Amino acid sequence: MDWRDAWTRALDELEMDVEAAETLLADDHRAREMPRPDPWRPPEGIGPLPLDLRPRADSILTRQLATAEAMALALTATRQQVAFASRVETGDTPARPSYVDCAM
Repeated sequence: MDWRDAWTRALDELEMDVEAAETLLADDHRAREMPRPDPWRPPEGIGPLPLDLRPRADSILTRQLATAEAMALALTATRQQVAFASRVETGDTPARPSYVDCAM
């Protein structure tokens, strides 16, 4: 196996991790069904990244950063929804009377 093939396989693995994260964002109910991925590390001893694979590696990095940002936004939105839901009456307490001014 040459170093270019090793890097191609390493990028394939990294790209699959990004695709899994993108899938979680697109279909969040499946998040509980998917195992947590191990952090990616480049395989040892494969040498430097071949120059012709640099555009692919840059593309994967761009997708990773966009996915991380989307996850942060999704987490923030979820926290806001939880906070809002905790303030909404659940119906467990008796209803309070409301008055409507019909004089007009």
